[in-house]
Amino acid sequence: MQTIKCYNKRKITINNSYKMGRAFEFRKARKLKRWGNMAKTFTRLGKQIAIAVAEGGPEPENNSRLRAIIATCKHENMPKDNIDRAIKNAMGKDKSTFKTMTYEGYGPFGVAIFVDTLTDNTTRTVADVRSIFNKFSGTLGTMGSLAYLFDHLAQFTFKKTENLDMDELVLDLIDYGVSDEFDEEFDEDKEETTITIYGDPKSFALIQKYLEDHGLEIVSAEFTYIPNDLKEVTDEQRETIDKMVERLEEFDDVQNVYTNMK
Repeated sequence: MQTIKCYNKRKITINNSYKMGRAFEFRKARKLKRWGNMAKTFTRLGKQIAIAVAEGGPEPENNSRLRAIIATCKHENMPKDNIDRAIKNAMGKDKSTFKTMTYEGYGPFGVAIFVDTLTDNTTRTVADVRSIFNKFSGTLGTMGSLAYLFDHLAQFTFKKTENLDMDELVLDLIDYGVSDEFDEEFDEDKEETTITIYGDPKSFALIQKYLEDHGLEIVSAEFTYIPNDLKEVTDEQRETIDKMVERLEEFDDVQNVYTNMK
């Protein structure tokens, strides 16, 4: 464990696995592969919109979660017509009801795997996920069985502004569980710099409100899982796990896949 001194002289203790830079690069590579297909990207975002509308209504100004997803849609270049249609479909009488389901288990070499899904057919989804676990000689466990190996966090990525003071931002948000470790990345294609912060998932709406109130443009906001117990693997073992994760990510129902592979 590592103790980090915070700006207001309070102290917080975090796990050494919270090396956000390495974790961010790993998730970034995964995301580029998983969301490389634009059609699948829009399908996944449409499901997230459906969940947000069901929970908080169709008006973005009154639904913070929907606002966050729309921001992600815009950053992923999802056309406005697609966004409007997804909201309208979510309000329809015959709309499918999507559920958030997580599946946990061990893959090859004892690596823990956490699969986050949005589905309107849990029978289909669990069969798809189980088939991949079986194919790679893994074991699918019960829900919650491996949750202790991952820390559930709120993750916000926003555009960096010229006069942004990160010390002040972290100090203001520390009561919402925001870590003073963050990721900064320059996107050559979009010619912009973004910053990613991590906080208490229970404070998701409060963190979002702070960023919005301070004029920071959110490009994505989601819940994520960071492993707190990393598993050493060889290069050959890593290649096998990578193949398993890629196969899981091919399913439309799968939103994210997390592992504790070091």
